[in-house]
Amino acid sequence: MTSSVLAERLMTVIEDDILPLTERGVAAGNKVFGAAILRKSDLSLVIAETNNETENPLWHGEVHTLKRFYERSEKADTKDLIFLSTHEPCSMCLSAITWAGFDNFYYFFSHEDSRDAFAIPHDLKILKEVFRLEPGGYARNNAFWRSAAIADLVATYAGEEKIALQQQDRRIRARYQTLSDAYQSGKDDNAIPLN
Repeated sequence: MTSSVLAERLMTVIEDDILPLTERGVAAGNKVFGAAILRKSDLSLVIAETNNETENPLWHGEVHTLKRFYERSEKADTKDLIFLSTHEPCSMCLSAITWAGFDNFYYFFSHEDSRDAFAIPHDLKILKEVFRLEPGGYARNNAFWRSAAIADLVATYAGEEKIALQQQDRRIRARYQTLSDAYQSGKDDNAIPLN
């Protein structure tokens, strides 16, 4: 599988599976973060979910996805799966992905995007204040997993393939900006501790 096939599939899952859930979640007062799990063998979707912090402040998009995955009767070995996060995982979600045994994860938006484009700076603040790591500092490839930004996959391509991926990227970013605006305008009405 080429990285462009993977990038296109990951962005399609974000557009078609995660974003519709996130639109409903944001309407209920939740943040814009979501995640999905796919099979490595054929890139088919196992499960997609979104942030559900209004129910429980621990139900970040990634953790809520893992919760729903483990509630299913049929579970695949996580070594055979791809973990997809719409936003670079926070320290709690990084740990959850690790404890679940995934050897990989991909993300669309960076920690800096969460801070700058979405006005949600908590991930970088926690990394700095609790772990004394400067913004975004963690080993993106380590003994447990390898991580990659989808933008890095897209950057390796040229020509028509890259143009199509960049168009998909722009569509996703525009939809998330609309969701972010909606979340920001109503966040004072929810009880999420770090809103």
